[in-house]
Amino acid sequence: MTTVRPAPAPATREPSPPGSGSLSATQRRLGRDWRLAALFLAPAAVLVGALVLVPIARSVVTSTTERHGQHSVFVGLDNYLALAGDEQFRTGVVNSFVFTAYAEVFKVVLGLSAALLLHHRRRGRAVLAGLLLLPWVVPTVVTAFSWRSLLDPIFGSVNLLLTESGIGPLLASAHLVDSWPAGWLSEPSLAMPSVILVNVWKGVPFFTVAFLAGLKAIPADRYEAATVDGASPWQRFVHVTLPGLRHVITVTVTLSSIWTFNNFDLIWLLTQGGPGDATAPYVLVAYSKAILQLQYGAGAAVTLVMLPVIGALVFFLVRLLRQDADGSHRPPTPARKALPWVLTVLVAGLLAWASPQIFWKAAVVLAVILLIAAAVGKVVSAFQAGGRRRASSLVSGLGSALALAALLFFVLAPLYWIAVTAFKSEGQIVMRDHDLWPTPWTLQQFGDLFTTKPFGRWYLNTLLVSTASTAVALVCAALAGYALARLRFRGAQGFTVTVLLTYVMPGALLFIPLYQLLIGAHLTDSLWSLVVTYPTFTLPFATWLLTGYFSSIPVELEEAALVDGCTRVQALLRVLLPLARPGLLAVAMFTLTNAWNEFLFALVFITKDEYKTLPVGMQSMIIGDVVPQGQLAAASLLVSVPVVVMYAFGQRFLTEGLTAGAVKG
Repeated sequence: MTTVRPAPAPATREPSPPGSGSLSATQRRLGRDWRLAALFLAPAAVLVGALVLVPIARSVVTSTTERHGQHSVFVGLDNYLALAGDEQFRTGVVNSFVFTAYAEVFKVVLGLSAALLLHHRRRGRAVLAGLLLLPWVVPTVVTAFSWRSLLDPIFGSVNLLLTESGIGPLLASAHLVDSWPAGWLSEPSLAMPSVILVNVWKGVPFFTVAFLAGLKAIPADRYEAATVDGASPWQRFVHVTLPGLRHVITVTVTLSSIWTFNNFDLIWLLTQGGPGDATAPYVLVAYSKAILQLQYGAGAAVTLVMLPVIGALVFFLVRLLRQDADGSHRPPTPARKALPWVLTVLVAGLLAWASPQIFWKAAVVLAVILLIAAAVGKVVSAFQAGGRRRASSLVSGLGSALALAALLFFVLAPLYWIAVTAFKSEGQIVMRDHDLWPTPWTLQQFGDLFTTKPFGRWYLNTLLVSTASTAVALVCAALAGYALARLRFRGAQGFTVTVLLTYVMPGALLFIPLYQLLIGAHLTDSLWSLVVTYPTFTLPFATWLLTGYFSSIPVELEEAALVDGCTRVQALLRVLLPLARPGLLAVAMFTLTNAWNEFLFALVFITKDEYKTLPVGMQSMIIGDVVPQGQLAAASLLVSVPVVVMYAFGQRFLTEGLTAGAVKG
C-alpha cells in the first residue's frame, strides 16, 4: 500500500442550487445539504456500521463468554485473566513485536536507499521504479510460495548458490547460521529472520514510493544553500534530507507497523507459525483459539487485549495526518527532537531482551550496509574536497550502480525463480538439473495444474468475488466521497475520521465476529460471504481517496452545471464523474487487487473446495511435506500476470488518481 494522508477539508466555496433562499431551522442545525448527504452516505454508513463497528462491539461481548457445548456462558473477564498465564499468547505477542520491529527497521533502510538511488537517477528511472514495485504488485500468496521454494533446504536455490559462492560456509563460520546447509524455515533460530526477510522484500516498494514522494517535495534551494555553505553529501543528507523526510518517515512507519503487527497471511503461508511457535504472531493465536478450537470468547479476548496498542498507533497516526492536512506543523522543541532517539533506545533494548540471537545478527547486517555507504560517501567527499570532480562522479556513479544492481537482484530473483520453475518438467525439478534454466521448456506444470486441481474454479471464484466487491466499494465510495467533498452538513468531519479508523483497523479484530454473523445468516461456505465482507477493507480506502479527488476538481465547473439547470445528482453524473475517471480507476485497481489477494477471510469463511479463492486454493495444494513446486509456480504465474498487466496499462491513471486524491504515491 501507499502512504495515506487525510482528504482535504470541504472546499470553502460550496456550489449552491440556483435560487436558494434562506435556510430552514433544520438546515441551519444539520447543514444546508443534510438530506442529500444522508442519502449519499447511507450505503457506506450501513456497510461500515454493519461490517466494522457492529462486529467490533459484538467481539467485546463475545470476549466475556465461554463455549460449553452448543451454548455460550457468560464468564466476565475470565478470558482476559487467563491470557496472563497463557504461554502461547505471550509468545505470540513477543513474536509480533519482534517481527514488526526488525521488519520496519530494514524497510526504512532499504526503502530510503532505493528512493535516493532513483531520485538522483536521470535515465531509466521509470523503468527501474516499475521493476522495484513488482513485489508490491504480485499477490501475497505468490510472494510466500516463491520464497518458500527458494528457501527449501533440498530443492531451493538459496543454499545451492550460497554454497557454490562460498558465502554459506562463511556465514556458518561467523555463527550467523548454526550449521550449513541451513534449514531457513525449519530451524527455530532461522525461521523468524527468514520470515522478516520476506516481509521486508514485500514492503520495501511501499517505503520507496512514500520516500520518493517526500524527496520530490523537498525544495531544491535547500540543497543549493547547503552546498554553497560547504556541506558534504553526508551533511546534506543529515541536515536537509532527513529533516525534510521526518514527517513522511513517521507516518509511513506508523501505518506500516499497524499492518505488519497484524500480519497473518504471509506468516501462515510460509511457516503456519512454526517450527513450534517460533514464528506464530498473536493473530495466529486468536485464529487457533476461535476457529480451530471453536473458543470464540478466548479468541476475541486475544484480539481485543491488543486493541490499546493498535489504538495508540492509530491515534498517533490521526494526529500526524491532521497536522499534514491543516499545515499546523509546530517547530520541534528539544523534547520532540529527543523523542525519536529515546524511542530508538527503548525499542533496541526490548529487541535485545526479546530476541538476543536475532539482535546481534541484525546489528551486523545493518553495520555492514551503513559502513559501505559511509565509506563510499567518504571517498566521494575526499575527491570533491581535492577538486577531483571527475573521480568523485565516477566513484559515486559506480557505487550507485552496484547498490542498485544488488537491490534489483534482491527484488527480482524470487520472481525469476517462479517464472523459470513454471516451465520446468517434474523430472528437472526433482533432479535439480539446470536449476536456473528450464531444459527443455515445457507446459507440463500448467497442464497438470488444470487437470489434477480445480484451479479453473478457483480462478473464476476469485474473479467473481473481486469484481463484485470492487463494484460495491466503487459505487458506495463515489457517493460518500462526493458528499464529504462537496456537501455541507453537520458531522462530515466525524464521518471522515471514522473512515480513517476503519481503514487502519486490522482484519484480526473482525474475522471472529464476522464469522459468527455469517454462521447466523447461513452464508459461510458461499461466495456471498466474501462479497459481503470484503468491503470492510476496500470501502474506507476508496471513500478516502475519492473524497480527496473530488475536492481537487474546481468547484466552478459544478456551479456552472447547477446554473444551467442541473440537479446535484445530474451534476455529479455528467460533470464530476467523467472528470474523476483517473481517481475512479485508481480506486478500482486498488480495491480489485486487495480483493484478489485477500487470504484471512477466505481461509476462515470458506472450507469447501468449489468455493475457494486462489490464495486459499493454492495453499491447500500443499499436503503435509508434499509441496508441488512446479504446479505452485505455474499457479503463481497465472495469478500474478493479470495484476501486473493491469498496473502496467493503468499506471498513468493510477499516478494521476493518487497524486490528486488522498494518496501520495
